[in-house]
Amino acid sequence: MFPDDLNEQQKIRLQKVEDLRKLGVDPFGHRFDRTHLSNEIHTTYGSLTREELEAKEVHVIIAGRIVLRRTQGKAGFIQLQDKEGRIQVYVRLDAVGEFQFELFKHSDLGDIVGIKGVLFRTKTDELTVKASEFVHLTKAITPLPDKFHGLQDKEEARRRRYVDLIVNEDSMRVARTRPRIIRAFQHYFDSNGFIEVETPVLHPILGGAAARPFVTHHNTLDMDFYLRIATELPLKRLIVGGMERVYEIGRLFRNEGISAKHNPEFTTVEAYQAFGDVTDMMKLVEDCLSSVAFEVNGSYDVVFNDQTIHLKDFKRAHMVDLIKEQTGEDFFNQYSLEEAKQIAKKHNVQVEPHFTVGHIIEAFFNDYVEKTIIQPTIVFGHPVEISPLAKSNDKDPRFTDRFELFIMGSEYANAFSELNDPVDQKNRFLDQLKQKEKGDDEASEMDIDFVEALEYGMPPTGGIGIGIDRFIMLLTNTPNIRDVILFPHARIKTK
Repeated sequence: MFPDDLNEQQKIRLQKVEDLRKLGVDPFGHRFDRTHLSNEIHTTYGSLTREELEAKEVHVIIAGRIVLRRTQGKAGFIQLQDKEGRIQVYVRLDAVGEFQFELFKHSDLGDIVGIKGVLFRTKTDELTVKASEFVHLTKAITPLPDKFHGLQDKEEARRRRYVDLIVNEDSMRVARTRPRIIRAFQHYFDSNGFIEVETPVLHPILGGAAARPFVTHHNTLDMDFYLRIATELPLKRLIVGGMERVYEIGRLFRNEGISAKHNPEFTTVEAYQAFGDVTDMMKLVEDCLSSVAFEVNGSYDVVFNDQTIHLKDFKRAHMVDLIKEQTGEDFFNQYSLEEAKQIAKKHNVQVEPHFTVGHIIEAFFNDYVEKTIIQPTIVFGHPVEISPLAKSNDKDPRFTDRFELFIMGSEYANAFSELNDPVDQKNRFLDQLKQKEKGDDEASEMDIDFVEALEYGMPPTGGIGIGIDRFIMLLTNTPNIRDVILFPHARIKTK
């Protein structure tokens, strides 16, 4: 008896499972040693002629999933897909014998098989493996989606990434490119004297960024912890400890919305350089991203959404100057909070109860400037009220020595000259607590241990955080962040 929730195709395939067992064949197989992958075969032997292949008599052992299949009489062809691509296989009764040919005839799309054979070219000149052995390895119970349509529902593709990777070559391309990009980030920082470290994911105090956290409870300690929203404060403790140049590539967690640019769980690299400042970070972000792009793509130019982005010679501009370009309003003027609110009202910029003049400047930038930035632009001069961990600018203490990098209307990096004055830092934390009391759920909490760390002395330091997922989107021309993350978050289907 079959379970009631199976469709007709699944029932047929389950019957084939039983038929295989009766033939003495394990439907779910055993280990299988390969000598070649598909791409290796195409690269090594793709240029050889029919005559050269016959003369060399190249024997290969391959394995993969059947993704195309056609049979006629005593012969047939399959396309076998492995992690690197596809290779055609020719199966003949007189070459593999009756038993194995029966296994071949009863195989289905999606089945995983092993092939031993010799390379040749067909009449249409396609490089092909002529099978001498056909080995059943795994029976697929559920059929693959239609080859011409695949998984049309994007959300279903993200929920069932395992199927998406089978049927969507572009999804596999992105999945294989992602670790190459992360390795390239490591190569850059390692070659520039940075030490890669690991810091805790569970934080007892909320800090390091402005974001809503996920909260969990530790039973033994009987206290709540936050899943980290940033790696900043632990890394700066290591700068105090004398490590001087540190970086971490890791997951961050923010209890916020899901969109084409946001996933609650995402990957960043944060780096800190003792005896540096924000200007060093400006140089670093350009050098780093251009280096990674060239290592992965072999070019400083990338195409994203039909727009060519040049990852060299980044523009630099003050946030207030950019706002003035778009709105005509000059926030270098010493506006009172009420005056700033009136300007915001005139431009339909929403003002929250906890807003200061600095928050209003940020809101203007978000509403009028951010979406207009296409080519890489380093935007500096953030107000002190929205930058609790950055040094104030010597010439105008209303602003900080901080920048964000924007490309195609999205933020890619955030950096500043790190605040290393423990008294100033404590006062900033106290200001954050006041903002939290006014309803700012993203405000930081008081981190006494970090203040005490600064009291031991932290050298002048530049720090930066770079969003790796968004940069992967850029380098792979993938417009949705959830398509560069193998397992993005989604509602669980209840039926």
